[in-house]
Amino acid sequence: MNKLENFLRPTQEQLFWQLSKRFKGQTQISRGNFILVKGVAPVMLIAHLDTVHKQPVREICAADNGNILSSPQGIGGDDRCGCYALVKVHEQSVVKPWLLFCCEEEIGGIGAQVFCDCYAQGRLSAELSSLKCLIEIDRRGSNDAVFYDCYNPDFEDYIVSKGFKTAFGSFSDISVIAPVLDVAAVNLSAGYYNAHRLNEYIVCSELEHTIQKVVEIVADSVHADFPRYEYCTGDYCEDYFSDDYFYETDDLPDNLPEEYHEIYEELLSVYLSEQLEEIRLQYGNLVLWQLYCDEFGSPFNR
Repeated sequence: MNKLENFLRPTQEQLFWQLSKRFKGQTQISRGNFILVKGVAPVMLIAHLDTVHKQPVREICAADNGNILSSPQGIGGDDRCGCYALVKVHEQSVVKPWLLFCCEEEIGGIGAQVFCDCYAQGRLSAELSSLKCLIEIDRRGSNDAVFYDCYNPDFEDYIVSKGFKTAFGSFSDISVIAPVLDVAAVNLSAGYYNAHRLNEYIVCSELEHTIQKVVEIVADSVHADFPRYEYCTGDYCEDYFSDDYFYETDDLPDNLPEEYHEIYEELLSVYLSEQLEEIRLQYGNLVLWQLYCDEFGSPFNR
């Protein structure tokens, strides 16, 4: 399972058991929910096994240089890129990180919630309480870092120092896990684009770039002076975030009615503005509500 293509073709169940076999003897497993791989470095890496696409990947189309991958069935970079990245970081790290592969993220983080329930019940390794940060690899693009409701400026500064840029997102598995483990978390770009659509594609070089940066973070974490970054909550304020953390209203289209501003900003975590404008031009403003429900469920429930 050393090639990205080997992570793109299996069903969720098939990949679950392939990873279980790969890490046999190192895991705690809840069938159909999560695979926890024991590590030594005080960092846990997270990805999810499911995709939104209805059919398994059969054909993989590659650009001439092999750097861009797509599929007529939907390539499933969200989040098979993350699953591949976790395995590669584990291989390349001298001191191995913890790994957590979750199921059913796309329908509300079900596997992540089961993991949290098991942790709260004392059924998982007590060493998890010594983790110093969590890193999910489940974000579109090349250098985004999304912190959700975790407002730890020191942790944000550390992640940004690795070349990532703070961005906004609505939900991923760390939204569930980080508060329970009480440790800071970030979701990093995995090199995929057009998530949840059949024209989704992967830029392999961007994925590999994130992998190398995460290898660096894992190596940093074993040093004695690497701090434990706590999960902090608080109000949005200028002191906590860089000026471009949020999508400002001034950046929205001039002809967008005010009642669509908030939902448009949410959709910018999934779509490029050019894509939204093309869709809006073709179908009108009401399509924004349908896009939001398709991506996130009922309006503003996440």
